[in-house]
Amino acid sequence: MSFKTQVRNIHKWLGLTSGLIVFIVSITGCIFCFQDEIKDITREESRFVVNENKPYLPPSILIEKAKIAVPKSTTSTVVYVAPNRSAVVYTNSAAGYKYVFMNPYSGKTLFIEDPTTDFFIIVEYIHLYLLLPDYIGKHIVAGATIIFIFMLITGIIQWWPKRRSDIKRSFNVKWSAKWRRVNYDWHNVSGFYISIVAFIIAFTGLVFAYDWAGDTIYYTANLGKGDKEAESKAPAIDSTKYATINIAAADKAMAATMKMNPNAEMFFITLSEKKDQPVTTGAYKYTLRFDHQSNYHFHPGDGSLLKSEPHEQKSFGLQLNEMNYGIHTGQILDLPGKIIAFTASLIAAALPVTGFIIWYGRRKKTKKKPSPARN
Repeated sequence: MSFKTQVRNIHKWLGLTSGLIVFIVSITGCIFCFQDEIKDITREESRFVVNENKPYLPPSILIEKAKIAVPKSTTSTVVYVAPNRSAVVYTNSAAGYKYVFMNPYSGKTLFIEDPTTDFFIIVEYIHLYLLLPDYIGKHIVAGATIIFIFMLITGIIQWWPKRRSDIKRSFNVKWSAKWRRVNYDWHNVSGFYISIVAFIIAFTGLVFAYDWAGDTIYYTANLGKGDKEAESKAPAIDSTKYATINIAAADKAMAATMKMNPNAEMFFITLSEKKDQPVTTGAYKYTLRFDHQSNYHFHPGDGSLLKSEPHEQKSFGLQLNEMNYGIHTGQILDLPGKIIAFTASLIAAALPVTGFIIWYGRRKKTKKKPSPARN
């Protein structure tokens, strides 16, 4: 059995094992790609506000108003998205998690989003966990993703032309041929064209499931140097030295963050119910993009700055880790990047289908072969 035949058999069985999951994950990735743009159109009244060219309401006021909108709730995070966009308050109560969209200037509740019924969030959960418990679903999805990466490699080996005269033909689909030949060519050619983008999307997807994937990016980018845990670790708080968490500390922290990042477009503040956890804030350079972030940690008692992590002072490895979501979704390149990610994901979703057709056709053809005559 030749090397390419062995590779083809590996490719075939890996595809049959993981094809359905790869299809589901890829197609949900396509759907999720433009969720912000679609929501901006379909929920314009709750996602946009008039830019009043004045300071936002402090987080303490938005939190109190969110508690009125969602009674008996606690707040984990407040996000100021942009001067012309609604702020979002993330709440949790006996009824579950709710996302409260509010006018950042008046505090008026515009919309309450339930993640258990929101279409795009359900699509995201299918993409990440197949709607299974996360500790089970993430391993199934990640396993199929790892298999998909191996399939990209074995697919390239199979596609690689044997002779120079075959090179031109290997880059094209013979559209005038019978449909099975067109399907075969499309499977090979499209798989080759998306291979680099698909590999990047697949590997960055593994970062959401496994720490080792993020560590690989971190230490590779830093040439093996640095300490990821120490660099991103929040400072410890001595909770015995103050009585209660002061909500005014959150206001002070948010004001300081905005002052230190006058050109940032999006901000967030995260509060913890635990007294030994700091108030954490972040500033993003661009709206609805989660890269180029600067982070700060403040004392929950008096709002004093404990640790500053401007984007420019972070190691390249940590910067890449923080760009992971943007790279995975194409968001890092704005609309052109999303179009690239969408196209690659759509073709990736088609690969298991076209591959199955190739396998089924060969299997059917083999069954039709007449048996050798017996003497």
